[in-house]
Amino acid sequence: MLSEELGCTAILKFESHLPTCAFKIRGGIHLLAGLSHAERRRGLVTATRGNHGQSIALASTLHGASSTIFVPRGNNPEKNTAMRAFGARVVEVGRDFDEARAEAERLVEAEGKLYVPITEPRLVLGVGSLALELFEQAGGPLDAVICGIGVGTLASSLIIVRDELSPSTEVVGVQAARAPAVHDAWKTGTIEMSASADTMADGLASRTAFPNTLSILRRGLADCVLVSESEIEDGVRRAMRTTHTVAEGAAAAAYAAAWKLRDGLRGKRVAIVHSGANLASADLARILGGSR
Repeated sequence: MLSEELGCTAILKFESHLPTCAFKIRGGIHLLAGLSHAERRRGLVTATRGNHGQSIALASTLHGASSTIFVPRGNNPEKNTAMRAFGARVVEVGRDFDEARAEAERLVEAEGKLYVPITEPRLVLGVGSLALELFEQAGGPLDAVICGIGVGTLASSLIIVRDELSPSTEVVGVQAARAPAVHDAWKTGTIEMSASADTMADGLASRTAFPNTLSILRRGLADCVLVSESEIEDGVRRAMRTTHTVAEGAAAAAYAAAWKLRDGLRGKRVAIVHSGANLASADLARILGGSR
């Protein structure tokens, strides 16, 4: 059904069925598996809007380490509950991800804990397992892969693996128009802190780009598309209607970009990364028309 709507052969990479319902757990498991006993004993600290935090929380618990996760005030309460259930201490502070990140860095400096930046290279390498599975299981060459971009770990891993396995495949990133920091830095090469990142797609809500992932994106992205809040919500509805699967904002943005680019994708083989399903139930009800 999705292929018919888009006019192309749509191949979906579902990451919503992993233990944290999102792709980030791949990076967390890879990171924790490589830490020394001494590093784990220090305890881990990071900042998140939810999926990265769930990854670090679960991976830390599995490896006997403690974790403290900073989130902004008003963060998705269901993601906060999940992080606590996976064993993390969750601290709500700041108006957005970037302010929560600053508080996490202050705690690390004060207490000597192990800080896990959201673009830590070992996280990118762990997420590479997603890209490896996609290219190996796609059933033939892919013309394009579309994925959401928050800080760029997913798109970076796709580019790295694409370069080795399928050089002709275009990687297309998508950001929320209300959180365009990486899109703007990708175009200009200059990293600037934006005033806000006020989007329902919390996985895309960063006010800045990060040098290590930006360098990969600038050399490897074919395009970076901006989508509006209404287009992201349409993406949630399209995913539900055509795949009967919940798409959180970052995943829905990829569906929205595919729809926006459909004329240029016609007749091609296109992979869409359904990166997660952690959409707050109230938002899902509102978007699908169950409540106002």
